[in-house]
Amino acid sequence: MKTLYLMRHAKSSWSFDDLSDHDRPLNERGRDDAPRMGKALADRSIQLDLLVSSSAVRALSTAALVAKELGYPNERIEVQERIYRAEPNDLLDIVRKLPDTAGSALLVGHNNTITDFANLLSPNQIDEMPTAAVVCLQLNIDSWQDTDRATTEFYFYDYPGNHQ
Repeated sequence: MKTLYLMRHAKSSWSFDDLSDHDRPLNERGRDDAPRMGKALADRSIQLDLLVSSSAVRALSTAALVAKELGYPNERIEVQERIYRAEPNDLLDIVRKLPDTAGSALLVGHNNTITDFANLLSPNQIDEMPTAAVVCLQLNIDSWQDTDRATTEFYFYDYPGNHQ
C-alpha cells in the first residue's frame, strides 16, 4: 500500500512585474494557507517519507511551510524542475519513478496539471483544486511503478477554506 498526496501550491503574488512566472513568491494569503494545510495534515497524523516539489518559488515555499508543520526536514525536500511545466502524464512518470522505500509521498505542483493528474488517478472527480488544496489517494500497490487509476482509492480532499 502506498499513499500519494497531491497539493497545489499556495496563493502566489502578482505584485512583482520584474519577476518571471517561475520566481513569483507566495502572497500573504499563501504564507498563511500553506502552514494551515500543513497543520491540517499533521492533525491527521500524516508522516511523509518523501516530499517532492516543483522548482518554482511559490511551490517550493509551499513545500517548505508544509514540511515545517509536519516535522519533515527542508533539506530532504526533493526539487524536480520538470514539475513546473509538467503535463499529467509527466507527473505520472515522476510518481512511477519514486523509490519503493517510500510508503507515502507528497507532490507539490501547479494547476491545471495537479487537478488533471488527481483526476487521472482518482475515481472521484475534482472540479478544480483551489490554491493549497490537498488530495490524498491510497494506492493498492507495493511499487510506485504500478501506479494506475485501477489501483487507486480516493481517501480525502482538503483545502484552506475548511480551516478558516
